[in-house]
Parts: sequence; structure tokens; C-alpha cells
Amino acid sequence: MRNKKHLTNITENISTLLKYIQFNQQYNISLLKAELDIALQQDWVDHFNKKDYEGDWQSISLRSASGKEQDILANYGVDQYQDTPLLNQLPYIKSIIEEWQCPKETIRLLALHPGAEIKPHRDRGCNYEAGVLRIHIPIQTNNQLKFIVGDEQLILEEGSCWYIDFDQTHSIINGGENIRVHLVIDALRNEWTDQLFEANGYNFAQENQAPDRDTTLKMIAELEQMDTPVAKTLVAQLKKNLE
Repeated sequence: MRNKKHLTNITENISTLLKYIQFNQQYNISLLKAELDIALQQDWVDHFNKKDYEGDWQSISLRSASGKEQDILANYGVDQYQDTPLLNQLPYIKSIIEEWQCPKETIRLLALHPGAEIKPHRDRGCNYEAGVLRIHIPIQTNNQLKFIVGDEQLILEEGSCWYIDFDQTHSIINGGENIRVHLVIDALRNEWTDQLFEANGYNFAQENQAPDRDTTLKMIAELEQMDTPVAKTLVAQLKKNLE
């Protein structure tokens, strides 16, 4: 019993912040796919992170630093972003974007083709603690797609809406027969998003209370002595935090 209680205490210490949120929004799938058909008639470009994927991973911008659809760089820190001409052809998607009452940066459609794989990697600083949020809205997907975030498989259904902490290790494999397409909104944290995140369980009081390195090493040593599946999972998580 002591081990179980002690394990619970350690878990609470390291699981202070939400690593993903599925919001209550459920968007109209038929309207999303109708506008996706319009976007698919345009020229998409290969994703710029060539080392992070195999197969075909493509994108087109609805909002970019230059206002051009083929400018797909996620340029955090650029002062001005502009809607692209394509966005004006997608009124339903534009209305979804306008619902987010916060500064928007890059907004893209990201397409992962059948058989393609995004390798395990981290997008450093791409999380709420760092003042940014990346929203994923699946438009087209399949049940053979594996979306792994921090060793957990997430099921992102068409029309749903998610915040994900991409500073965690994540990977995606499209094992299905159709293209997986997400609407991806990069935005900046503000009072409106703070209220939204708090309503969805984000713990602001613990935001900056991650254990220091010495404490983390002690926790790892204690967990390794327990030698249970849950303890091993926590050890792996803590070791990743030290990277």
C-alpha cells in the first residue's frame, strides 16, 4: 500500500500541466470537407522539416508572414501575418478561425499522405507555458492513423478540436488509404485563451513548479526501485524531461 500511495504522490508532482485538451467544439464535417475540396485544387508544397518525415507531407497556408499560400513557415515572433487569398474562398473555415479571440500567427492545412510517417521529434517551445498554442482540427482522417504524443496514442476524430503540447515527443503514421488533413492554427496566449484553458482543467498555479534536476533524479531512483509498469512509464517520462 505504501508503494501505491508513494507512486500517486510522485505522479501528482510530475503531472501538473495538461499536455493536451480536447475542446467541446464539434465542427461540421461536411462543410469542412467541401472546403477542403476547394483547397486541394491549389498548389501544395512539401513540408520544410525534411529530416522529420518520410513519404509525402504537404501544406498550404491560409495565413502566413508573406500572405502567400506557399509560404508555410511557422515563423514565431514575426510581427505581421496576412490572410492568403485561399482563405477568402473558405468561408466556413474562416468563421472557425474568427471564433478564436486571440492573436493568430501561421494558419495552415497539413496533409499527411498514405504510408507517410512523421518521425518522433519535439517542437521546442511550442506549448502553452511558452505563450503559444497550436490548435488541430481534423478535417479528414482514418482509423489506421497513429498519432502518438508523449507515449500516448490520441484519437483525433474529424471535426473535433484539440490543443496539444508539441514540446513533447510526438510522431504520426498514416497507415490508411486516404490523406489525413488537419487545419492547424498557431496562436498566441491571451486573457481569452487563459479563461478557456482554465475551464478545461489547465492548472495555472502549478505552471512554473516543475521539479528541479536533483529532485527529478531522486524521483527516478525511487521509481526504479518499485519496478512496476506504471513506475517504468514515469521513469521514461522523467528522463525525457531531463533531455
